[in-house]
Amino acid sequence: MNEHFFQCPYCWEEISMLLDNSISNQIYVEDCEVCCNPIEVHVRFKDDEVVGFDAINLEQ
Repeated sequence: MNEHFFQCPYCWEEISMLLDNSISNQIYVEDCEVCCNPIEVHVRFKDDEVVGFDAINLEQ
């Protein structure tokens, strides 16, 4: 598991998520720990390191 810090696309607070590096490409939805809005997370790993990360506002 990797802890990744980023800015919430809703409230702009810095938050962190634990990312599972056992799957190289992932897309899932997780709620912001501050404002509770749903964030679509796109993450890519290479050699257990994050090489791509997007946090998308689902209400766009």
